Amino acid sequence: MSEWRNGNGDGDAAGQPVERYGSAPGHGGPLRLLALGALGVVFGDIGTSPLYAFKTCLTAIGPLTTVNLAVLGILSLIFWAITLVVTVKYVGLVLRADNRGEGGVLALTALVVTEGRARHPVLLAALGLAGCAFFYGDGTITPAVSVLSAIEGLELANPDFAKAVVPLSVIVLLVLFAVQRRGTGSIGSLFGPVMLVWFFVIGALGIVQIVQRPEVLLAINPAYAVFFLAQHPAIGGTVLAAVFLAVTGGEALYADLGHFGCRPIRLVWYGLVWPSLTLNYFGQGALVLADPSAAENPFYLMASGKLLIPLVVLATAATIIASQAVISGVFSMTQQALQLGFLPRMKVSQTSATAIGQIYVPAVNAVLCAATVGLVLYFESSDRLANAYGIAVVCTMLITSVLLDVLLAGRGTTDRASRWLLGFALPLGLIDVTFLLSNIEKIPHGGFFPLLFGLAVFVTMRTWMRGRTVVSEQMRRQERPVKSFLEELGRQPPQQVPGTAVFLTSNSDSVPRTLARNVRYNGVLHEHTVLMSVVTERIPRVPRGGRLKVTRLAPQLWRVEAHVGFMERPNVPKLLREAERLGLGFRTENATYFLGRDDVVVASPRGMARWRKRLFLIMARNAEFAGAHFSIPPERIIELGGQVQI
Repeated sequence: MSEWRNGNGDGDAAGQPVERYGSAPGHGGPLRLLALGALGVVFGDIGTSPLYAFKTCLTAIGPLTTVNLAVLGILSLIFWAITLVVTVKYVGLVLRADNRGEGGVLALTALVVTEGRARHPVLLAALGLAGCAFFYGDGTITPAVSVLSAIEGLELANPDFAKAVVPLSVIVLLVLFAVQRRGTGSIGSLFGPVMLVWFFVIGALGIVQIVQRPEVLLAINPAYAVFFLAQHPAIGGTVLAAVFLAVTGGEALYADLGHFGCRPIRLVWYGLVWPSLTLNYFGQGALVLADPSAAENPFYLMASGKLLIPLVVLATAATIIASQAVISGVFSMTQQALQLGFLPRMKVSQTSATAIGQIYVPAVNAVLCAATVGLVLYFESSDRLANAYGIAVVCTMLITSVLLDVLLAGRGTTDRASRWLLGFALPLGLIDVTFLLSNIEKIPHGGFFPLLFGLAVFVTMRTWMRGRTVVSEQMRRQERPVKSFLEELGRQPPQQVPGTAVFLTSNSDSVPRTLARNVRYNGVLHEHTVLMSVVTERIPRVPRGGRLKVTRLAPQLWRVEAHVGFMERPNVPKLLREAERLGLGFRTENATYFLGRDDVVVASPRGMARWRKRLFLIMARNAEFAGAHFSIPPERIIELGGQVQI
């Protein structure tokens, strides 16, 4: 399927040096340090859900907070939601579906399509693209609701702080997005110890309350959840939508897989995060059983007098970190989308010399910052923002479930273990459907924002993909078959000039327009001429041994085809040096690179709607320069221009 195989060239590709190539990402450092980093980056989102999830559930049931069975029913729903959705589905099943170490809905989609057993690959690709777009929508709202919910704790200490909540939240968010350029590795090492303290503190707060009302542990019995929903069907949907807030960090956990690897994530979840969350939720429930008036803010009211302000400070730090899980996941998703040809070129910085998956995308960081701050200024409180939270991420979770089912069903034809796993995965998908239905009622009350944001991302991606297809078709009409080009050279030999020329092309079967133009208008052919094409495969990284193919087409003409993964950014000069060792036969350190730089204009009513063509032009004209993407020194680049009509 062509949209998952992105030929890069003629200035339409991405590349930046990476120091390590392999079949799986490198996760440098001892396990304990990776686990600490994962604690600081991966689990922030789900780790701060106790700030607002249980409180929102109690708001949904209103006067029933005074009924012990209702409180136990809510706790049981939360406990089993976390157990089934996060522990069983994501940590137990979805993390197994890594694409050579990379996670996220795009990596999963690429894996499904690569294995080739899917009956409708085009539909699945579109579904994966929609999941990616919804994840972007979630990335805008998670930082806002997390930070607001933490700083609102100041109101309990002093009601006069109410007016300062929104300004303080904006300041915190601006600082958070400003430090992203330091990279997830350094952020993780800084945030990890803070989150370690956070999880110990929330677990300890829960234990204190549970000791006083141990009957709260009865909520582990799922019968309480079933009984509550059966007794109160009228508010069941609203309650389930609130319960879903306790598991919203699951998809970010999967998207961040490439940053640290599966083993540290599982170790931290089972050993610390899951127990601490369970203890805290049950502690909040115990407090409400003892004092129903604590439903106003059960998390903060677990801390007595002098402990409140330190807890607010710690919670604020933790929510800053919570936002990091989604932000770093969005960065990883963007890197994958760029290499697969779903987004225009943009700058991606590698922030770690040892861990390939740790990156920073300045343009995406700026958009997320603006959207998040705008949400805080518009909604002004976590209660109002909670009405908008969840709908986008549940859509992504459902798409992940569908793709996982397709993957396991395909593998199940030859693998007995996959058939067993599919038996667990299918019912979990039904849970996602239930949560989706319960969240639909949020759409009129703010849930439209992440959906509209996701829709905008989806339209942008589809427009870029379609536009590139139209432009590529126009360009290829101007390309020459290799045989006829060589015959013409034989009839009218151009003047030979010394040196090496490299012509970048997206088509590995023909002669690029740039070379044909150079021969036609300048009448020269370099002593050594290389047709260089870079093909992005559906795997994260291509092993070194299978990355390059070198072919001699004529005495002066060579073709080099380089294959890279969707998490690699090709460095063309380095790839050519590798090609020298594979028989290229000459040195390329002083080569001149010829890039096509065509002006795209709207001239035809066919192909796409006019507004989509204009959107494509805006993206094309603001895309990062191809030479920088390929890591080619600017002083060695010659651009040959033209015009393409769409």
